[in-house]
Amino acid sequence: MAKRNNVVPLAAVKPVQFGQALQERYLSYALSTIMARSLPDVRDGLKPVHRRLLYAMRQLRLDPNSAFKKSARVVGDVIGQYHPHGDQSIYDALVRLAQEFAARYPLIEGQGNFGNIDGDNPAAMRYTEARLTAVAEALLSGIDEDAVDFRPNYDGSTEEPAVLPGGFPNLMANGAAGIAVGMACSIPPHNAGELCDALLHLIRTPNARIDTLVDLVKGPDFPTGGVLVEPRDSIVESYRTGRGAFRLRARWTVEPLPRGQYRIIVTEIPYQVQKGRLIERIAEIINAKKLPLLDDVRDESADDVRIVLEPRTGNVPAELLMEQLFRLTDLEIRFPLNLNVLDRDNTPRVMDLREVLQAFLDHRREVLVRRSTFRLTAIERRLEILEGYLIAYLNLDKLIKIIREEDEPKPKMIKAFGLTDTQAEAILNMRLRALRRLEEFEIKGEHKKLSAERKELKALLKDETLQWQAIAAEVQETKRKFGGKTELGRRRTELGDTPAEIEHAVEDFVEREPITVVCSDKGWIRAAKGHLDEKQAADLKYKEGDGPRFAIHAQSTDKVLVFGTNGRFYTLPCDKLPGARGHGEPVRLMVELGNEQDIVRLEVFKGGRRFLVASDAGRGFVVPEDEVVAQTKNGRQVLNLADKEQAAALSIVPEGADSIAVLSEGRKLLIFPMEQVPEMGRGRGVLLQKSKADRLADAQVFKFADGLPWGNRLIPAGELKFWRGERAQAGRMPEKGWPRAKRFRE
Repeated sequence: MAKRNNVVPLAAVKPVQFGQALQERYLSYALSTIMARSLPDVRDGLKPVHRRLLYAMRQLRLDPNSAFKKSARVVGDVIGQYHPHGDQSIYDALVRLAQEFAARYPLIEGQGNFGNIDGDNPAAMRYTEARLTAVAEALLSGIDEDAVDFRPNYDGSTEEPAVLPGGFPNLMANGAAGIAVGMACSIPPHNAGELCDALLHLIRTPNARIDTLVDLVKGPDFPTGGVLVEPRDSIVESYRTGRGAFRLRARWTVEPLPRGQYRIIVTEIPYQVQKGRLIERIAEIINAKKLPLLDDVRDESADDVRIVLEPRTGNVPAELLMEQLFRLTDLEIRFPLNLNVLDRDNTPRVMDLREVLQAFLDHRREVLVRRSTFRLTAIERRLEILEGYLIAYLNLDKLIKIIREEDEPKPKMIKAFGLTDTQAEAILNMRLRALRRLEEFEIKGEHKKLSAERKELKALLKDETLQWQAIAAEVQETKRKFGGKTELGRRRTELGDTPAEIEHAVEDFVEREPITVVCSDKGWIRAAKGHLDEKQAADLKYKEGDGPRFAIHAQSTDKVLVFGTNGRFYTLPCDKLPGARGHGEPVRLMVELGNEQDIVRLEVFKGGRRFLVASDAGRGFVVPEDEVVAQTKNGRQVLNLADKEQAAALSIVPEGADSIAVLSEGRKLLIFPMEQVPEMGRGRGVLLQKSKADRLADAQVFKFADGLPWGNRLIPAGELKFWRGERAQAGRMPEKGWPRAKRFRE
C-alpha cells in the first residue's frame, strides 16, 4: 500500500483551546505590526522599511556625489535582501522620502516624475532614478565603524542594521505617521536648526523645562509652508503631554485690481492637502451656493502654488471671505501630534519633547563611544604594526639576513627582535620600496600622530564631560549644514497670531436679489427672479394637471418656513431652491414630508414674530417664530397631533392683534379674544372650536376694530358682533353674501 506523505500522525496532534490559540497568534501579529512595521524608532526616526531602503542604497554606493540608479534596482535589492513585501509598498515609501512637499528634509534625491502636490501619482519605478541625499548620508555616517548593532536579515543570508547611527535628528525633523494595533503615531516635521538649538540647550541643562524648549522649537515647520495659528499655551501643552494638535492655515495675500476690486492669491497650502482636490472642493462649494461671497476659483500654479480666488464683490472684506473658506475647506487643517514611538528597548510609549530629544542625545553618545572604541582598536592595531616597522628599520641588515637564510624566518624574527606575531607578519608582507629612508620618516610621523589620537580617544572614553562636548560639536556641525542659514534650513511655516473673531456677518455682504418662491398644488417648489404677481406666477410652466398654490415674495438670502400637515416646521434656504426655468423639485425630496400634498403654508422667515398654529381637531396655540426654525431635513415638531389629526392652519399674529377667528369645514365661524390662547413652544394647545363631527378648516389672527379679512373682502367690525364668543364654543354659520371659501386666505 502506497504511503501518503501528507497524513499527519495522530500523536502529533495536540488539543488546544481555540481562544488561547487565537490570543497567541493575534498578540504575535500585533507585536510584529508595532515593532516591525508601523512605529518609528526614537533614535533614528525611521520605520524598518525606510531604514532598509537607505541601507540598501548605501550598499549600492548611491552616495550624493554618485550617479543615479533606477528605482527598480533599489526596490529589487530591498525585497531580495531585507524586506520581503510587495514592491509597490516599498516603492511608495521610497517616493515619499524623495518628495520635497512630503519630506521636510528629503532623504532620497529623485530624478524623474515622483508625483506632485496636486496628488498625481509618480511614474513607475522602471522610469525613475534615485540616490541618497546629504541628510541620509548623515544618518548613515559611521555605520561601518561598529556604531550600531546588526541582526540577521529575514533568511539569515546577510545582516541589516537594527538602527542607524542617526547623525541627524530625523524623528522630529521629518516627522512620522503610522497606525499599529491599538496605537498610532503622528509627528509633524520640525526645523532642524531649531531642534539643534534645543539639543544644545539640553546638553547644557539636562533638566530643561518644556516651556524653555518650546522657546527654541517654536512649533512644526512643514515643507509646504503655511501659517501656524495655534496658541502658544496649546503648543506647550501638546509638547508636554506628547499629544495634541496644531492649527495650520494656508498663506494668502490680497492682489489689488482697478476700480476698488481685488482678488486673493493663495501661495502655500497646508501639509498633506492635495491641491487638485482642494480646488475641486472650493468649486463644489461655489456651485452649491454655500459661499455666496466667492465668485470663482482658478489654479494658476506652475512650479509654485498660485490659487486665485475671485470675490463676488469688492465690498467683501478679504478676511471675512477667507475665514469662511477656512471653515468650509482644507485651507485650514488641524495636524495631530502623537509622540508614540519605540524607545531603545523596542517598547512603544508616548514621550514628551524633552524625552524625545534626550533619547536622540543618548543614542548619539552611545554611537560616539562605540565609534571611538572601534577607532581606538584600529589605532592600537596600526601602532603595533608601525612599531614593528621601526624595529625592522633599526635592524635592517640582520633582518634581511634572517629572511634570506632561514626557511621559516617568522619564528626566528619574533625571537630575535621581540616582535609579536602581527608585527612579524606585517614585516614579511612589506614591499621592498618601503625600505627607503623617506618611508622611515613617514612611519615615524604616522606613529606620532596616531599616538596623540590614541591619547585623545582614551581621555574621551574616560570623561563624560568630553563626550558631551564632542556631541555638542556634532550638533553644531549639523546645524551649520542643515540649519537656518541654508536654503534647506530656513523656516517655511510662519508663526502667526491666533485668529480674531470677525465682527461682520456673512449675510451683510451677500447680494440680495428679489425672488418669488412658487410652490405648486403637487408640491413642486422653485424660485423665480423678481417679485411676480399672481398672473405672472400662473404663467410659469407647470406639469400637466398642476398649477400654482403658493407664491410668496422673498430675497435670495432669505429662508422659507414650510409648515406641514404633520405639525412640523421645515426650513429651506432660498439660495438652495431650484430656478424657475424648469418645474422645480418636489419639496418632499428636500425635507422629510410624507407626500407632496402635506404643506399647510409657506412663510418667509423674518424673526421676532409669532404664529398661531391649529389642528383640524380644533386645538392650537401661539408659538414664537424663532422657536420653529429647523436645522435638519427632519424639521422641528411643534404641533403635537393625535391619530388621524392633521395641522390645518397657520396665521401670523399682527402687531396689536386682539382677536382670533376660526372657521370649520361646515363653515361655522367663531371669534374670541386672543388672550384666551396661551403661548407655547410645543404641544397640542387648547381647544379653539368645539365640534363633534366638524373639523377646523382655518384660523386667522386680526385686530377686531379693523375688521376680518376674508378672501377679497374685509368684513367690518360692526357686522362681526354676532359671531363673538368664548374659546371652545361651536360658532355660527356666516350671513348670506359673505365669502363661501373655507379658508380666510387662499
